[in-house]
Amino acid sequence: MYLIFRPSALFQFPFGRRMPCDIYWHGVSFHENAICSGQVNKFPGMTEVLRKIPLSRAMRMMKELFPDEYNFYPRSWILPEEFHIFLAEVNMMKEANPRWKPIFIVKPDGGCQGEGIYLIKDPSDIQLTGNLSIRPGVVQEYMSKPFLIDSFKFDIRLYVLLKSLDPLEVYIAKDGLCRFCTEPYQEPTHKNLHQVFMHLTNYSLNIQSGNFVHSDSADTGSKQSFSSILNRMSSNGINTDDLIDDIISLVGMTVIALVPNLKVYYQSEIPAGKPGPSCFQILGFDILLMKNLKPILMEVNANPSMKIEYEKEVSPGVVENIRSPVDELIKTSVIRDTLRLVDPRRKKKTPTEASGAEWERENELLEAENQELDDGKTSEVPNICLRELYPKHAQKFDYLRLVDRIAALFIRFLGVKGTTKLGPTGFRMFVRNSNINSSDFSMASADILYIDITRKRHGFSSEQRDAGMDLHAFVEAICFLAQKRYKSLPLHKQVELLIDFAECNVAAQDQKRASSDQRMALVTCPQNRLHLRPATDMLVDYRSPRR
Repeated sequence: MYLIFRPSALFQFPFGRRMPCDIYWHGVSFHENAICSGQVNKFPGMTEVLRKIPLSRAMRMMKELFPDEYNFYPRSWILPEEFHIFLAEVNMMKEANPRWKPIFIVKPDGGCQGEGIYLIKDPSDIQLTGNLSIRPGVVQEYMSKPFLIDSFKFDIRLYVLLKSLDPLEVYIAKDGLCRFCTEPYQEPTHKNLHQVFMHLTNYSLNIQSGNFVHSDSADTGSKQSFSSILNRMSSNGINTDDLIDDIISLVGMTVIALVPNLKVYYQSEIPAGKPGPSCFQILGFDILLMKNLKPILMEVNANPSMKIEYEKEVSPGVVENIRSPVDELIKTSVIRDTLRLVDPRRKKKTPTEASGAEWERENELLEAENQELDDGKTSEVPNICLRELYPKHAQKFDYLRLVDRIAALFIRFLGVKGTTKLGPTGFRMFVRNSNINSSDFSMASADILYIDITRKRHGFSSEQRDAGMDLHAFVEAICFLAQKRYKSLPLHKQVELLIDFAECNVAAQDQKRASSDQRMALVTCPQNRLHLRPATDMLVDYRSPRR
């Protein structure tokens, strides 16, 4: 569907449009149509980044750098490549604590709507599920002590708008959905391990249960508003302000973990300086509350359902779409505020686009409108549901953006436009230009490091190794180099020092190269005093003397 703004209206083009539009609203991915302008509601690479394996890698990477902050994601292992590590670590933990009796949950990498998810008590049970090399996934420690409402397990679906990558702009919905299981919860045992309506909160699974309750109210039934649950918790003496702060922190830190890889995909589709659309996207965060009210991130959905209806068989063979009041309440507000925030009319004019009093007046009006919207006082539209998370709370999160800086170096040395993998030549250039090579780390050592990391990630086949080094592997290399160079410091401090060193040397190399190019590009013609300016590649006539 395409959307176009006019001064007082929003027009839809559900079957396409030849002329450019302001907003393109895609159903699944960024690649549905070739778009050269406007705004599109999908980021390139978002679906790939939010698959189970890449998400687990990103969260693990951040937890290694910031273990105290990133403790809200379950311990995870990648299948099949880390299966033996999984077995060894579980056996070691059992030996250290014989009373520990864990349950694990296995999730296919590209699964959705609860499909392919199952629980196990013994790690060896994974081998009974078929060929993992055909369908890779992750295995996680199952969170067996959730917070319950009326004896039922539930999760929280929160909607988050990623409005921009650079600069980073993030908004979070004030309200969300609580999706309930349809059987009272019991901790996992051999007898109830396969009872999905008890353990899995996925709406698409539980709606198939005969116990699922559709309701005309937002505070009853098998799907309720998050605000109604918060009210119930408050009435029982629970401090929900602290809980909301913890959830906001979880969302902010998760976005920080996702953005670096998204930037890699973004530059491959829309290289800097090339025409292309700007992107935004609504994400669905699925959060589980533990018994102690600690929020746990279960997954992030790149394409959360925005349906406000459900199917109901009203007579044999006859199915009707029935409106869901709670879905309509939450989802229409999210979409409405998203369109409001990406409305091209809300962009501030710069002094080059409007001069003097006009520019000042435009910005004053826009600031007043934004303040009204933020305060929820405007009478023209309902109160806003999306509140700014970033950059409003940038000070709280900016120190976590180390991998963002690593991604900038990674993109700098990719070389071939349109790729997301760093080749051996690019890695050598990074090591050389960063001046990391030294007496105890030669260029030959850099080649060996590249081979070792890519082999560990892709296996031993030459075809896979030639695929190159992705961002996560590059971060692993950076961590190795940082630990080698700076000892007796926390890992994030070691990495920060190495990034500072690399950025300084790369900037010096760029400046040196720019100065050299400028000297080579300068052409002097004494006869008519014509000069070629390298900054603009323009011929400038100086034959008329300046005064």
